[in-house]
Amino acid sequence: MKSRITIKKIQDLLVKGVKTTYVDDDTSRRMWWASLEVIQKDFLSLNCQQGGIWVASPLPALNDKKFFYQLHGWLWSPEGFPYFKNNNAGFLPVNNSDNVKEDSDLISNYKVLNLSQKDGYDPFLMIITPNFQCILSINGEKDKKILLMKCDEESLKFAIELMHAKLNQENYEEGVKYLSVINSLGNLKINRQFEKNFWPLLSSKLAKLGPIHNIQNSVKNDKKNAQITEAKLLRAISHEVRTPLATIRTLISSTLKKYNMDESMRNRLIQIDNECNEQIDRFGLIFNAAELVSNEVPSLNNLAKINLSEIFKKLSPVWNKQLNRRGISLKIDIPNQLPQILSDSEKLELMLRGLIDKNTRGLQEGSTLILELRPAGQKLKLQLKVQKQENNQNATQKKDNGSDIGPVLNWNPQTGSLQLSQNATQKLLASLGGHVTQRRDTGLTVFFPISDSK
Repeated sequence: MKSRITIKKIQDLLVKGVKTTYVDDDTSRRMWWASLEVIQKDFLSLNCQQGGIWVASPLPALNDKKFFYQLHGWLWSPEGFPYFKNNNAGFLPVNNSDNVKEDSDLISNYKVLNLSQKDGYDPFLMIITPNFQCILSINGEKDKKILLMKCDEESLKFAIELMHAKLNQENYEEGVKYLSVINSLGNLKINRQFEKNFWPLLSSKLAKLGPIHNIQNSVKNDKKNAQITEAKLLRAISHEVRTPLATIRTLISSTLKKYNMDESMRNRLIQIDNECNEQIDRFGLIFNAAELVSNEVPSLNNLAKINLSEIFKKLSPVWNKQLNRRGISLKIDIPNQLPQILSDSEKLELMLRGLIDKNTRGLQEGSTLILELRPAGQKLKLQLKVQKQENNQNATQKKDNGSDIGPVLNWNPQTGSLQLSQNATQKLLASLGGHVTQRRDTGLTVFFPISDSK
């Protein structure tokens, strides 16, 4: 019995004997994005009119929708694809077009096959047209990656045959279709211009990615670029998480209106609706924080006068329900006739929900969350304090033992909680006009500027 062909095995065989330099993960991503831009803009766009094929893993590496219609494609992708938009996928360059269709609209133009764990998750792309062919891949362990580009006749023939064998093993009909398209292309003509110009063009593209500064500033900018890339990916994921949850809420609302059901079933649907709404809010907050990291949020000049007391009165019933389901009480202490503040009403409401969730995660039943508003000179002071059941004394929640994962999120394995990082929380509140402090003895305190203050 022949051994099973995997993407990783094909990558390993192609890289065998190649002398190259290892780079870290961030550098390999930049090299991958730049390579895709060179391939698509400078060569494939000029050589796709006569048809051809593309094969990719674990995401469709092409980011121009015209290629999906002009070429036959086969994509090995993790189960559940599509899970976010092409233009925001982790190993794709950003596509600023607002007219790009979602993956679900493009699947009919290429075959999606299930990526197994043995295939690996290093990106792979093979393009075959009559006048242009190339193989592009990232290989290696974490922070020890190489960029592989092959366009010689021997490597192309080798990869084409292995892909055919892999398709035959997993989906015979697609294997037949693949071979038929390959045969219809006739004798392939090696593009000598691509072979000659790819590496110089890639070098030029990479040079333009970084600012012309000294080495120290270049390192800082590389780190910032990586953070922005992660934030843009996080924005895409946040959007794709919220979309199906919103659909579920719509279906629940329609079901509750149209159908008679017993009280227990009705309550269960309402509970699911509440959980969906909480997750939509959480990921909406993550989306806003990711926007901030990407430098794509309105400036402080767009802040307006708002009445924070009125926001508390409007949202307190929702907060009460949310906390009561977890056995936590809510106490709001607001004096009369507080001054207005400068902030963004809609985003501040979302931020307040996030602060309440963040400061009550892991609390035992019987605890109380206290929200207190007080004037403080030319500021309005908001304090969030926790009163625990054990000693009935004001105290802050125990410090999270989680760790930051990227510029936006913090993960606490003890509670399974995914929250905004402290840095992202401070930046997001600052964009809303607030200044946050957190001390063990006073809990979380946020100062907002009074609208009449300069």
